[in-house]
Amino acid sequence: MFGLPALLGVTTPLQDSAQPGTEPTSGPPSTLDTVEAGDGIANQMRLVIDRDGVLRVTERISFAGEVPEEFTRTFLVREPYDSELDQLYPIDGVRAEDHAGSRVDVQTDAGREVTRLVMDTSQVSSPTPGAVPTLVLRYEVRGATVHLGDRVELDWLAVGGYSRPVAETQIEVDAPLPPSALSCAAGDPRSTIYCTSSGMGGHEALIAQFTQAELAPGEILRINVNYPGESPAYGPITDRPFSLTSAFRITPLTGGVFAAILLVLVGGLVLLIRARGREERIQRAEMAAGDHAPVVCESSGMRFEPPDGVHPGQIGTLVDEQADVVDITATVVDLAVRGYMEIEELPASGRAGVERLAAVDWRLFRSATPPANDRLLPYEQLVLDALFQDGDTIRVSDLGEGFADRLAEARDELYRDMVHLGWFARRPNKVRNRWTTRGMVLTAAGMVLTVVLAIQTTLAFIGLAVIIAGAAVTVGANYMPAKTARGSTVLAHTLGFRRYLQRARASDIPEEERLSVFSHYLPYAIIFDNVNVWVRILATELRNEDLPWFHGPDTWHRDDVARSISTFVVTLSGVISSTRPFRTFI
Repeated sequence: MFGLPALLGVTTPLQDSAQPGTEPTSGPPSTLDTVEAGDGIANQMRLVIDRDGVLRVTERISFAGEVPEEFTRTFLVREPYDSELDQLYPIDGVRAEDHAGSRVDVQTDAGREVTRLVMDTSQVSSPTPGAVPTLVLRYEVRGATVHLGDRVELDWLAVGGYSRPVAETQIEVDAPLPPSALSCAAGDPRSTIYCTSSGMGGHEALIAQFTQAELAPGEILRINVNYPGESPAYGPITDRPFSLTSAFRITPLTGGVFAAILLVLVGGLVLLIRARGREERIQRAEMAAGDHAPVVCESSGMRFEPPDGVHPGQIGTLVDEQADVVDITATVVDLAVRGYMEIEELPASGRAGVERLAAVDWRLFRSATPPANDRLLPYEQLVLDALFQDGDTIRVSDLGEGFADRLAEARDELYRDMVHLGWFARRPNKVRNRWTTRGMVLTAAGMVLTVVLAIQTTLAFIGLAVIIAGAAVTVGANYMPAKTARGSTVLAHTLGFRRYLQRARASDIPEEERLSVFSHYLPYAIIFDNVNVWVRILATELRNEDLPWFHGPDTWHRDDVARSISTFVVTLSGVISSTRPFRTFI
């Protein structure tokens, strides 16, 4: 098998433990040993394809003139393979030595597209006086040999990325089987100009050989050798580079998955619309049944009777499916109206004669005797106990964390009440939280899936579909608690009552009954956000300067009633909303 000396017409020792050819011989120095003065290099390269298809390379680099302190060799290790993939050429087993076999330190900087070798050549010197200093660089390349149909191809950017101009390059490629064809290109990286010369090692055509003269920095020599199909090949080694265009490509697969997810969402939306539509149909049919003054005439007078016997806190939870601040506030006022406690506005601190300018606090008194013919619901008992857990008198400003802890129990009881009454099949807060959690988990999983698929594949559009599905579930969680037919009917009657309160007139109720009936309206007006109207109506019905359940300081008169009750409602709502169980409802 011909060696590199046959190419040069001389015999030059070049040892490589991986070389499968004949033993090297020695003889007169080659032209590489007589590089003319200057700052360039001459390069003698031997490429051996082993039986695994790995390319083992030995570069014998001869320096013209003074040897630099360090010498750099840069390899292209990534380039486009097709429209979607890059081909990789990993560089391994790097080592360098001088002419005497002494080790030369090499620093390897492996980047995404190039690998850079920086060699400390400060100790590289001439083997003998007048001889050219020489550096021997060895390394292995994987992925440069690939199967292409019935042949194996070696395609390798053999020369390029040197820190000095290359005056002359001579290459031989040895492989287990003889080459069948070869080509080369030199110069600019996009050049198609053939290299100086190439051949197959004489008439036996056993070894591919290439020669190139005068490569400036930035110019390259690329070689291509074809071998029979049974020759060893290692590659190609490919990698899919990240690209938004390719990562989110719409294909039959990604489009089909997206359509399937969309179909599931649409199906869920249809079911939700049907459930809500049933509620709306019931409301239209039943609302009129609650659109009237909710009173019953008895021999002893007129008695307030709310639609379906629902209490303010229950109505508030039924309407918006949440036990929140306004429901507890309305419950406190309702307990006072029904006679379980009394509310007293305390005088404002300040100069004499200006006490009525602002209310700073209220004192709540628990009634010693519960009202007759009335029964507290479990959540109402919890609210009452939360207010008076430290005694039968409490100031609003003194309600603290103990009050907050008991309110959490009252809130849970309100939700249980919704199921006990048959208005919901399951607790609405748990249904809402369950679907919100599912939506958030699905959204987070979709984000992770999108990133992974975008980096690894072109299927990131599937991950985007999962994100959209998760966001839709999260938003739709607020609409998931579905009322039963019974709950929808009660809600319809309640909304009818709300409509009545919005247009009710004082003349609808006999004058002697107005103060009692309108006081019972007030907690419901709080739920329906109509409190300011009804406190003014209530104030006009006072014959003195006080209410049975709401009292003011000595300087208080009828004109202060509306302001004082409204301020109490706002202040109590603020106290409740600042507690832990209700902070999310501020």
